[in-house]
Amino acid sequence: MSTTTLAVLVPLLPFLGAVAGLLLGRSAPGFVRPLAVLPALASAVLAVVVAVRQGGGTPIVASTELTPTGSVPIDLALYLDGFAVLVAVLVGVVATCVQLYSTAYLREDPRYPSYAALVSLFTSAMLLVVYSGDLMVLLVGWEVMGICSYFLVGHYWETEAARSASLKAFLVTKLGDVPFLIGLFALATDAGSFRITKILGTVAAGGLDHPTLIALLLLAGVAGKSAQFPLHTWLPDAMAGPTPVSALIHAATMVAAGVYFVARLLPVFEASQAAMVVMAVMAAVTMVGSGLAALAQDDIKRVLAYSTIGQLGYMTGALAVGDRGAAVFHLLSHGAFKALLFLGAGVIIHAAGTNSLAAMSRMDGLAKRIPDAFWTMTIALLALAAIPPFAGFFSKEAVLVAAEHAAGGHTEAAPGAAGWVVLVAGVLTALLTAAYATRLWLMAFRGRGPAAPVHGKEPLAMTGVLWLLAIPSLGLGLAAAPIADWFDGNELTPTLTTSVLGTGAAAVGAVLTYALWQRASAKAAAAPAAAAPAPGATLAAAEQPAAVAATVSAATAAAESAAETPEVAEVTHEHPAVPAGPAADPGRALLGPLHRHAAEGFHLDAVYDRLFVRPVRAAASLVRFLDREVVDTYVSGAGAGPRLLGSLVRRAQTGNVQSYLSALLAGAVVLAIATAVLANVNAGS
Repeated sequence: MSTTTLAVLVPLLPFLGAVAGLLLGRSAPGFVRPLAVLPALASAVLAVVVAVRQGGGTPIVASTELTPTGSVPIDLALYLDGFAVLVAVLVGVVATCVQLYSTAYLREDPRYPSYAALVSLFTSAMLLVVYSGDLMVLLVGWEVMGICSYFLVGHYWETEAARSASLKAFLVTKLGDVPFLIGLFALATDAGSFRITKILGTVAAGGLDHPTLIALLLLAGVAGKSAQFPLHTWLPDAMAGPTPVSALIHAATMVAAGVYFVARLLPVFEASQAAMVVMAVMAAVTMVGSGLAALAQDDIKRVLAYSTIGQLGYMTGALAVGDRGAAVFHLLSHGAFKALLFLGAGVIIHAAGTNSLAAMSRMDGLAKRIPDAFWTMTIALLALAAIPPFAGFFSKEAVLVAAEHAAGGHTEAAPGAAGWVVLVAGVLTALLTAAYATRLWLMAFRGRGPAAPVHGKEPLAMTGVLWLLAIPSLGLGLAAAPIADWFDGNELTPTLTTSVLGTGAAAVGAVLTYALWQRASAKAAAAPAAAAPAPGATLAAAEQPAAVAATVSAATAAAESAAETPEVAEVTHEHPAVPAGPAADPGRALLGPLHRHAAEGFHLDAVYDRLFVRPVRAAASLVRFLDREVVDTYVSGAGAGPRLLGSLVRRAQTGNVQSYLSALLAGAVVLAIATAVLANVNAGS
């Protein structure tokens, strides 16, 4: 079988699995799990075969005209280069892990058949984006992912949080898709084709008439899909969906699509220096802002969500300095350890009965209850913090090396200013990333208090997937040298300067967080004694209310967190009692007065509410008023006139013949008199 045929089957198999799952979900429930896992597994295997055959060599191109348009043609085209085949392997492997994990994680969920089918369709759409050589076909996969995310994020539609999150994710990403679509048409108009190869040829020949405008329009869609500032606010709220969905969205689909799109069309963006600077600033703000926000989150999944936003900022930063190899290398590395982090978080949530880190910090022995999740999460967090020799160290260093080269003026692909912006933000984000990764690990696994609840051993389908993903999280970085040959040939190995900067910043963040955690733990241990002093002891008036308020607030937050997490009930039949007491949170000391603002995402949602939501609602109210009070008045008046006239005429229709004859005679007399009067007037004149 040819490589082209195998490549066609890669996205086709999950699509067929989705269709079959939707058709047989109710009539043959025994086939649902095989139809979820086997097509994804077969697709992953075929993706590996395609990658081996392509081998990072000359791109494989195949196309056929999809439909005549009369102007710019639309082709069903494949474009298989090193970037495409490796990203497809990532998508296939992560999707298979998610489907296998979900068979145990959602085994009691009555809507599992539709869930599994949507995950398969989601996977198929992303693979279509990866392999497509035509932008219109790519757009189909791009939009199908959007609608799948709407349904999957809203899986627990009984809760207000899930309904709001799914709608927000859909609307915010569509807000970016509108200029994205305009940019696609403008690009195809300048190039005369939607084919990626022809577009890149046009760019190389200098044939784009409006490169800056096109790049910025496309960048708006990328910001929405890949959750970059200022369109990133939907991603933390999307944690209302099942945890395996979060793993799929964050690791291999949806948010990765925007980064991959820019990598595929990077010469289009490089044609505009202004667009590269805008991209660099966007990446820098995203990296630093998300790192600060992650330090203030109590929900373990929201910490990981802001982490994803920051890591996507690294990838966008690499693209802003003209190194798509570093960007896609970090995409591959991040996909492995972020999928592991989310799936591990699912095990923690089920074991603890809550997604609140504050509640976990008041449980003792959680690490011993779930040893598989503990060790694999530790590996993933070390990779996230970019500690050598884990995968995240090598991929993040590749980004910093690319930024250093651009800052030093060693590349013509991006201005030096973009390099400096990405380099400084990248080093600062390395410190913040290590800080929130250390905070998550300490609060989740080093809690102090009553023993964590015992729920028995987690299913093999869940723990086995964790260890499978731990392998690339640990060893993928060692493949940096050979992977470079699959990309543009640029070196992906770290340099001494960036290694010292990045690893030093990470070490500072981790050590500082640990020291502040120790201090916070000591204060939390002393708080119960302070709250209930011995007889005769004097408690400062200012300390008692603060301690009580902290206890009540922490307990309330943990209770609300458990109550708003319906997936906990999938394995945990009853929520364990959440121990009361203040939480040992080093994030508060690290952020100081910024903590309150960072916890709210720096109030961007409130800003958007005032700038966009309220004006739109006010305009809608005005339109409703005009429609009811003005337009409806004219319409009602137009009907009231004939109705009134008809009622008057109806009064004359009595059915009495004598009345009709009398009226006829009276009319004749009136006409005769009028005729005589007019005749006399005319004779006198």
